[in-house]
Amino acid sequence: MFKLISAILVFFPVLLAQKPNAGVSPEWDIRQDMTALAAQIRQLQPMVDKIKPETWISQGAPSAYVKQMVSLQNGMQYLLGSSEKLAKEPERLTAALDAYFRIQYVETLIDSLRAGVRKYQSPDLAEILNGLMTASSNNKEKLRAHIVDLASLREQEMSVMDQEAQRCRGMLSRIPPNPPASDKRKSHKSELK
Repeated sequence: MFKLISAILVFFPVLLAQKPNAGVSPEWDIRQDMTALAAQIRQLQPMVDKIKPETWISQGAPSAYVKQMVSLQNGMQYLLGSSEKLAKEPERLTAALDAYFRIQYVETLIDSLRAGVRKYQSPDLAEILNGLMTASSNNKEKLRAHIVDLASLREQEMSVMDQEAQRCRGMLSRIPPNPPASDKRKSHKSELK
């Protein structure tokens, strides 16, 4: 019985790997989407570099814009790293979630800074930032769908593993326990006589 359970545990991942991932995008699609996202972030960087919140303070802008700008620059670097990591490991749910949350963080900071850019610096630059953010929304939506697909797949895998574990427990509970070792010796001695 132990051999049966060992065989099931060894070959179970192989069986899961052979099962087609019905709703999950192929790895190459995710790699392509994350590569496109990284390119969009790099395209956004020169526009972000034009944002100068430190010059807005003399016009009455809150100093929080300067801190947001530093956070945005750091956030964009982290987002680049996250998108590159996800491109390398598209099947990792944690990598997908990390990239998605970083996108949201960067978008929130850009939205806030864009309002300051429009008011204190250049309405044209604010519109360019808006256009670039709109262009990246497609990749964000693809990433969101990928996360949902990965989570669904993991739930299915866990359900199959749970069912298999329950089946194995049921099989093990039907096996009679081995007689105690002392009883075996007595019966063995009586057979020798």
